[in-house]
Amino acid sequence: MANSISVDIVADLVCPWCWLGKRNWDAAVASVPEVRVETLWRPYQLDPALPREGKPYRDYMKAKFSGGNSAHWKQMRDYLEQAAPAAGIEFRFDDIPVRPNTLNAHRVMRWAEGQGLAAPVAEGLFEAFFRDSRDIGDPAVLAEIAAGAGLDGAIIAGLLATDRDEKAVWEEEMFYRKLGVSGVPTYIFNGRFAVSGAQEPAVLADAIRQAVNEPAETE
Repeated sequence: MANSISVDIVADLVCPWCWLGKRNWDAAVASVPEVRVETLWRPYQLDPALPREGKPYRDYMKAKFSGGNSAHWKQMRDYLEQAAPAAGIEFRFDDIPVRPNTLNAHRVMRWAEGQGLAAPVAEGLFEAFFRDSRDIGDPAVLAEIAAGAGLDGAIIAGLLATDRDEKAVWEEEMFYRKLGVSGVPTYIFNGRFAVSGAQEPAVLADAIRQAVNEPAETE
């Protein structure tokens, strides 16, 4: 029985559940120190049809949760705002100016993954969007966040000025959609089973232990 597992976290950087899910995941991993966990962040765009410059956040949310959906959004928002302090995070939904297209953010995450810095970049992106009301579709903002997490900001800015890895991000996202991922966050353990939603740390810790007993198949 191996004491190491690999977990893919399929997420979008403008999903509040994903930030809560990241903090819950960090707590879960810390609670199972006997297991070596490799965490890999995978792209998922909740709204890939958004224009690259994004849309005004309030208008976007009003259209998305109009009519009968408005009560659902209020219920979700209330839950998130109540759960946030325990996770050490803060949502300032009323201050968010833009609902960005997240393709560029996922490109930055891809490059961060290659440098072993995906977790701090993800944290920086969530904080910038939900707490600091910044536009994480803006290449300059993305380069600054990447630099703050340890990447070379000038290199990131240069890459963002090209279409480098756009196709790769799309193809990776489509792979997970074809697997049946339809909501985020989704945690995929050893490629064998998945847990969906921002589950409590104890639930995720149990899944880690289960994955130890169900190692990934090898050729």
